Formats: sequence, C-alpha cells, structure tokens
Amino acid sequence: SMEETRTVTRTTKRTTKTTRSAKRAVAVSRPPQIGSAAADWSRWPAGTVFRLLSTGQNYRVEDYGWALSGRNTIDLYMANQREMNSWGARQETIEVLKWGDPQESLQFLRSHQNYRHIKRMVFELEGRDKEAAALR
Repeated sequence: SMEETRTVTRTTKRTTKTTRSAKRAVAVSRPPQIGSAAADWSRWPAGTVFRLLSTGQNYRVEDYGWALSGRNTIDLYMANQREMNSWGARQETIEVLKWGDPQESLQFLRSHQNYRHIKRMVFELEGRDKEAAALR
C-alpha cells in the first residue's frame, strides 16, 4: 500500500499573561496565511497551492490574467504598491503542495470564452494545443 505523508504547518504566537503575580505562557495557534496568486489555469489550475521555497510563504492560484495566458508565469498578490515594487519580478523555485482541478478550471473558463486569453486557456485544457498556439 502507498503511504501519504502530509506536512502540517502552524504559526504559533506565544503570549505571556500575568495573573495574581504568577506568569504563565499561553500558546495560541492559528493557521498559516495563504496568499493569493494569478496564473494561466491551463498550466496552474485554479485552487493550486504552492510554497515559495525562498520565503516559506504559501499561495493559492485564484485568478488569471491576459498577460499570463500561454506563459509559465505566476503573479503574486501584494498588499500595496511599495511591497510590489520591493518584490519586483524574479524567478523563484516553488513546491506544489496541492494541484487544483483542471476540469473545474475548464468548466469555469468555458463560460467566459469571449476573451482571447481565456479561449487560449480553454483550448490548452482541452488538449487543442495547435489552436491555442494560433491565438498568440
């Protein structure tokens, strides 16, 4: 039988409370923050969760964009212009933690094909690579 190994990551914040002159430490755990990312859904289906190895930050593919269609590029959501400029454009190694469902991505995209970049992703998800390439 195949064994599946899962790694669970938790962020722990240690809080010290003082009660009647006695100090005690209380550990409060919260789930890790997952950032938002945009990508070509034919390469990185919606719902794909990955970790940036350089920072340890996890992201979920939740959006797509015309500039990402046909590319192996992932855009990371940043909270403000300063963070975005500070991060810039870089090549990063990622670890895919969970792949999104290509069929769910295809089902959503089929209803939005009036845009060229979406039609291209649909063609690629359907295995119609020549037609997708013609939409460059």
